[in-house]
Amino acid sequence: MPHSPTTDSRAVLTAMYTAEARYLAAGGPGTASFDLLAPCFAPDVVLHQAAALPHGGVWRGHQGMERFFRAMSDSWAEFKLVAQDFLAAGETSVVRTIVRARSRATGRELTFPILQTLTVRDGRITEVRPFSWDTDAVVRTCTP
Repeated sequence: MPHSPTTDSRAVLTAMYTAEARYLAAGGPGTASFDLLAPCFAPDVVLHQAAALPHGGVWRGHQGMERFFRAMSDSWAEFKLVAQDFLAAGETSVVRTIVRARSRATGRELTFPILQTLTVRDGRITEVRPFSWDTDAVVRTCTP
């Protein structure tokens, strides 16, 4: 059966979230190899995070993604994907995730939704745009 862009995109995204969980379980940045995640992302991938977040900014390429995961690790001692819904899967997919996280700086926990648009081309993620429900709550949770 030939693959459609929908099944291809969903498979790529599922593989990425699985690889991300393996990467974090293996110790994440500084311990685990980014090689677990690299095949999921195009070499010129761009991640756009809200500037107000502790890990905000634009992250480019595999090196940028590695730096992003380090910034996330600096912010969060724990970051668990509690529930996930694929709302649309095609070249541009939409994924809603409920996250439960614990701040490294404060020890406080926060449960919050993130809606992501992810673009997949040629079997790799080329762009990620996460939208956090309440960036102020994230900043308050992470700020001593």
